[in-house]
Amino acid sequence: MLPGNASRSSLLVATALAGVALASAIPARADDTGAQINSIEKQIRNLQGELGRMKHSLAQRDADVRAARAEAAAANRQALSLSQRTTNSYGQPLPPQALSTPPGYPVGPATPGSIPKYSPYVNVDGVPTPVLYPGKPLQKGQFQLMGVRVTLGGFVTADSIFRSRNETLDIGSNFNGTLPYRSSPNYHTPEFRETARASRVSLLVEANADPVTKLTAYWEADFQGVGSGSNSVESNSYVLRQRILYAQITRSDWDFYVMGGQSFSLLTQNRIGITLRQENTPLTIDTQYVPGFVWTRQTGLRFVKGFDNDKFDLGLAFESPQATYYTGGNGTGSTDGTIDATNTGSGTLNPDTSYSDDIAPDVILKGTADPGWGHYELFGIARFLHDRTSFVGSGTNHTVLAGGGGGSAIVPIIPGRLEVNGSVLAGEGIGRYGTSQLTDATFSSSGAPKPLPEVIALVGLVSHPYARFDLYGYVGTEQITHRESFTEGGKGYGYGSPLYSNVGCNTEQPITTTLALPCTANTSGVVGAAVGGWWRFLRGDFGTMQTGIQYSYIHKTAFEGRGGSPNTDDNMVFLSFRYLPFQ
Repeated sequence: MLPGNASRSSLLVATALAGVALASAIPARADDTGAQINSIEKQIRNLQGELGRMKHSLAQRDADVRAARAEAAAANRQALSLSQRTTNSYGQPLPPQALSTPPGYPVGPATPGSIPKYSPYVNVDGVPTPVLYPGKPLQKGQFQLMGVRVTLGGFVTADSIFRSRNETLDIGSNFNGTLPYRSSPNYHTPEFRETARASRVSLLVEANADPVTKLTAYWEADFQGVGSGSNSVESNSYVLRQRILYAQITRSDWDFYVMGGQSFSLLTQNRIGITLRQENTPLTIDTQYVPGFVWTRQTGLRFVKGFDNDKFDLGLAFESPQATYYTGGNGTGSTDGTIDATNTGSGTLNPDTSYSDDIAPDVILKGTADPGWGHYELFGIARFLHDRTSFVGSGTNHTVLAGGGGGSAIVPIIPGRLEVNGSVLAGEGIGRYGTSQLTDATFSSSGAPKPLPEVIALVGLVSHPYARFDLYGYVGTEQITHRESFTEGGKGYGYGSPLYSNVGCNTEQPITTTLALPCTANTSGVVGAAVGGWWRFLRGDFGTMQTGIQYSYIHKTAFEGRGGSPNTDDNMVFLSFRYLPFQ
């Protein structure tokens, strides 16, 4: 394969042999002849060694060429199988590296086939980007442990909060329970706080078991947990809490994965497919987001199958159930019986809160489409609300089917620059899946759970005018569409009874256990809006430094009762200063 080198070696050998013949033909002394023969033999041995080294080098080069050709052929076959997937959900062409990885699992920092070019998702939340494929060098925040690659993520933040009503809350607002009416002194008192508790740590662990099997584990935590000694007087010693913790196995040849652990619910909107860590969470500083956003974080088992090179995905999840119930001041109305629907925690559960009696997981089915322009979802959920009505010597179990369905979409108006997203979920007993946490159910006259009908909806507009700027606006609502109440013996029961007293809701009263003027005020709905933006003013190998601002307005209404239909509102302003060392 190297004719120049081979010719040179042949010429050297021929010259040496000619020299031997010539030397034998010339008379000389015996000692001179012996020295010449030894010299020629040494030259021949040197030439033989050089020829051996050349043969070994040529064989090694042949092996390298064969390996390169095999690798190129494999890459061509994989690229050919994905040739139809040439654009992402936002109409942008996929770069070559996105076509050489399993569909739906981006390899680069936030651009290929996952989210818009200037999307702030990973920059705002510090979620690690997976990079675990042959030939890919270690990225920022990554290190290798044998066959396992670890990617660090998270951020450190300092946040300021101003609310026009005192809710005694940290960075996560309460759009329902603690938002006071005019009867409370807190309605007339503003609130200012500073906090670093939204700071977050995360860890992504990946390993390739074989060329088509990938193993993943992900952990994410923040400091919004509360210990028995936590306070804001001196040390401000709040505790780490679990946000997300799961394991995942993916088969790229089947376009299929299984996930087990705690993550965002399957009902939560994704940005592409049903891809973990690509949930389309609002960009708000407020960690409770904005009314109308559908989400929970809970333990579950999830199965996801992709079709047509991941243009379509179908997911099925079995998620941990919980339900909230409302019992009015007159009790449940169940004749001579006592209803058991919740119990306080024991053992390793929180003894300061209640846990519902559940007999089956929440079952969620979701289908998504990424046809090349936008992202679209349809989903449904089935829930099994359960309680027991007990009498002296007997009792009755009740299980009631609840749930609902809906859909969502992300539509790029200007790909990579401006997008509209929206979602809606409607059904009965779905309150826990809305960020405002409206009540799931009350009780019927028989003591059985009575799911409350509800609609949860959100519309958002997100703009990326420049690479370092992100602007957003959201409007959402969560509405219980009608009361679920009944009357016995002239008294009102259930949720939203017109016989409940709202007489004291608009009259300021001291904070006491029992108000002189009652204010039942069963929430009928919450409407909210949020606008804000992020500016990444420093970005490089050292990470990203960014600052953000947000304004929110919340309006809450209650069902009409005796004394009218009260309402309340809150104006909130948030500032954030955030460092993401690995983004």
